[in-house]
Amino acid sequence: MGDIIILKGLSKNDVPERLNVEFYFDFNKYPFRHEDLLTGPEINSVIAVLDAIHHYAINWIKDAISKKSDASSLRILGPQEFRGRCIGDFTAYVEDGAIFEPSFIKGPMKGRNSIFVGKNTVLIGSNIFLDEGDIYIGEGNSIEPGAGIKGPTIIGDKNEIRQGTYLRGDVIIGNGGTFRGEIKNAVMMDKANFPHPSYVGDSICGYATHFGNQATTANLGIYAGVFGKKNVVVEVGDKKYDIGRPKIGIILGDWSQVGCNSVSDPGVFVGPNTIFYSLCRISKGFYGPNEVLKNKPLEHGVIERAPLRI
Repeated sequence: MGDIIILKGLSKNDVPERLNVEFYFDFNKYPFRHEDLLTGPEINSVIAVLDAIHHYAINWIKDAISKKSDASSLRILGPQEFRGRCIGDFTAYVEDGAIFEPSFIKGPMKGRNSIFVGKNTVLIGSNIFLDEGDIYIGEGNSIEPGAGIKGPTIIGDKNEIRQGTYLRGDVIIGNGGTFRGEIKNAVMMDKANFPHPSYVGDSICGYATHFGNQATTANLGIYAGVFGKKNVVVEVGDKKYDIGRPKIGIILGDWSQVGCNSVSDPGVFVGPNTIFYSLCRISKGFYGPNEVLKNKPLEHGVIERAPLRI
């Protein structure tokens, strides 16, 4: 099989281009509030971002709430305001102009966590889980009844969080997106559009990315339950790299799209401006940039790949 290189042990300069953050996301063209998560000195590859989400979210939320907690425009609420609709201990910081009427709040049984809700956000009938971390929700969001949000989670501004959304924790969402599916340990950048039932786990999705209806990621190999979890190995050129984790979904570059009912294997890396048609089975590997992929088994027996003409 040849030598397998341990990705975590490499300096950023030794990581191949196809595993660099900058290959997939252009922060000069599309600035992102949480760019530091993806470009910090400890980040040697796009894979390293997945391992950093949890601690970044915890620290960022605590700092953000601390800066706002003394403002006169806040209502500070505790379990006594939600009797019959909560268990555990928590603090809710709600800016003037926000509507915060959750269906249920679960705080930790030991200690206290917090949720911040920015002005002009409307959250009605959602289930809030603070037992494993804090939650920060920015301004002008619409969060519909039946959504579930588990901390630590960061939601930016002016997002539409639809009924049925389940944010399972370690989730960072930018501004101006639309969501309905299940998301965990993932970064969804500004204008990410995942408005239908889907699953996105251990993934990073760039500016204006999109999943069609029932498109989904697989983030763990199908044989892991039988043979045990093993780190994913990816092949770049003539070299193989152990990415240091058994779970990885999709890395989806800016403006890339995945069509309805498509499924990506663990370890799919998609460059910017890449489009998958409906019903694609996307095998582990590298795609794009500027490419169109179509499921044409009758004509080719495999997925057809063609350049994207802009």
